[in-house]
Formats: sequence, C-alpha cells, structure tokens
Amino acid sequence: MRKILVTGGAGYIGSHTVVELTSAGYTPILVDNLCNTSIQNIEGIEKITGNKIKWHNTDCTDKVGMDKVFSEEGTIEGAIHFAAYKSVEESSQNPQKYYDNNIGSLKVLLECMRKYKVKNIIFSSSCTVYGMPDVLPVAENAPFKKAESPYGETKQICEGILKNDTCNSVALRYFNPIGSHFSALIGDCSADRASNLVPIITEVAIGKRKKITIFGNDYNTPDGTCVRDYIHVVDLAKSHVLAMNFVLNNPGKHAFNVGTGIGVSVLDVIKAFEKANNLKVNYSIGPRRSGDIEQIYANGSLVQVKLGWEAKESLEEAMRSAWDWEKGKV
Repeated sequence: MRKILVTGGAGYIGSHTVVELTSAGYTPILVDNLCNTSIQNIEGIEKITGNKIKWHNTDCTDKVGMDKVFSEEGTIEGAIHFAAYKSVEESSQNPQKYYDNNIGSLKVLLECMRKYKVKNIIFSSSCTVYGMPDVLPVAENAPFKKAESPYGETKQICEGILKNDTCNSVALRYFNPIGSHFSALIGDCSADRASNLVPIITEVAIGKRKKITIFGNDYNTPDGTCVRDYIHVVDLAKSHVLAMNFVLNNPGKHAFNVGTGIGVSVLDVIKAFEKANNLKVNYSIGPRRSGDIEQIYANGSLVQVKLGWEAKESLEEAMRSAWDWEKGKV
C-alpha cells in the first residue's frame, strides 16, 4: 500500500488528483476540513473509483490534529499539499487570512513530515509567483517579481520555505485550471462566491447571476482583455501523479510550470463557452481589478522533458465539462 497524504483532497484540484492517484495504484489519504468545499466531492471520488476513501476531517493548520493523522496512518510515501485559500481578489481584501492559512498549513505539514520521516512533497504552487513577467512564455528560471496579490506572495514564500527544508519537493506552478471530471461527479465546490472566470461564466449561464463583469478591456493584448493559460483540471491532476513518481526517484528540489503554453483572452474564453454549449453569456466591461496580471502563459518544455507531461484536453472540452458540472451541482 503506497500511501500519499493529500491535504485539501476534497477540493477542486485535490479531488481530481485523488482520482488519478487511485488509478495509478497509490492509496490517497485525504485531509480536508471542508471549509471551502463539500462532501459531495468525496462521494464523487468514491463513485468514480469504486473505492472507499480514507478521509480525516482536520484543519491543516492544527498541529495536534495533523500529528494525530500522521501517527494513525503509519508509513506515508509522500504528501501533496493543496490546502490553501485561493482567491486573488479576497487575498487583497483580507491578506492576513491568506498569510495565516496558506503559509501556516505548509509549516505544520513540514513539521509533521520531519517528525514522521516523510521525505517527499508535491506543492500546489501557481504562476502568480512570477508577478508580471518580463518575457512570455514564462519559463521556470524567470525571476520572481513583486507579487501582484497577497495570494501570489504566499506562494512565493511557501516555495522559499520548501527550498530551505530538508524534504524532497516538486513545486507545480499551475496556470489557470478549468473544467471538471467527465463524469460530472466532482468539481469546484467552493463554499464562497465564485471568483474565477469559468465558474462565474457557468453561474451566469444557469441564471445564478445576471451577468459577468470583465475587469478591463484596455490592456495591451489582442482584444484588450487579460490573457491567461487555461488548463483542463484532469490534465493538471495527472501532472501530480507524474510529479510524485518523479520525486520518489529524483531527490532534491524541483519546480515545473503546468500549462498549455497557449494564451487565451477573457473574451475568447466566453466565446469558447458559448460555442461549446450553444449558449449566450451576458457580460459587461468594468474597470481593471486590483491584483490582475495583464497576460501570462507557460513555457511548458521542462515539464514535458522531465515528467513526460503535456496537456491533452481542449479548451472546448473544458467548457463542456464545466457546464455539465454546473448543471448537475446539488
């Protein structure tokens, strides 16, 4: 039994990764207090995999609770650390919440790993570590510029903590995950109001919101709206399995971009959703939003060479699966 501890394993990316870990022969152990997700994802994982999932309802900043998890589970091969708050917008409004949780949870996890001799960790990082990059597509050796939000700053700090720790680590710098599992049984169950583009689009399409506001159309981009690198969450989940395989055989410190390498504007995402699902989405143009980077997309050559990973799913498929998830949400 090859146990992998997955903090935030009931969350959006975490739940998809638990499915892929199970398919690859690992035994995922979930740690999630459901503060920003739902038990629906745990039930969905079990339906997809046909397995009962071991789950600890524990706050990852709780030292005593996390110690109990490690002590109960015995030998653990590695950890994948997703547990963190994730809204760029909210982080600008309430930075202390992000510093306390995102940094605090990693510190507690690493303390437990040292105590129980767990040497390998995959860290859920972000392209926000690069700030406003000088060169596009952005590669892993690009310098970290000033973070555009407290959320991005927490990811920079966490990567620094990992570099100075004794563990073997892979920081996966995600670009923009979208879509859902093709079964529509797991997805983004965030308890708070959706703040990412595609969940907002699906909420408008289903009638939960009247319209989507595009924050700025005067950027130096082809259509004036921000450009991002959108990656299907199932593709992203698979990169974690490959990263775990890699770090178990390649001790040391590693960091990889995980993106498609294709920059897509906010307007083009809306159009792709409309085309994929034969729907119209009501939107308006608003002022620029604090913390937003003009454009960023990945140079993904390193992850392809080292992990053998590349994005397989199309933007249109992501849009279809996102809509299927929204329609089936309880």
